[in-house]
Amino acid sequence: MIFLVIILMLAVVVLGYTTFNLLKKNERQEDILASYLTYLNKISDIIDMSDKKIHEIDVKGSFESDDEIGFFFTNIKMIQDVLNQFRIKNL
Repeated sequence: MIFLVIILMLAVVVLGYTTFNLLKKNERQEDILASYLTYLNKISDIIDMSDKKIHEIDVKGSFESDDEIGFFFTNIKMIQDVLNQFRIKNL
């Protein structure tokens, strides 16, 4: 009987330690995830601002109609379109 109590006490201590250890690891991962989400939100904000700025710049279409500048401006708009796909949608 005493042997069974000792085994059960040992099991409780081991399981308590592993549970506490896993809880600490989980909280650490949640903190890392929160910092990643903050970083991605900042990148998404930058993408939004650059998209608005590109549309503000060429309201009249003068950049796109120019031959030399239009080539580069068109490429910048294509790059911006690719970046727009990486926006984070707010939950």
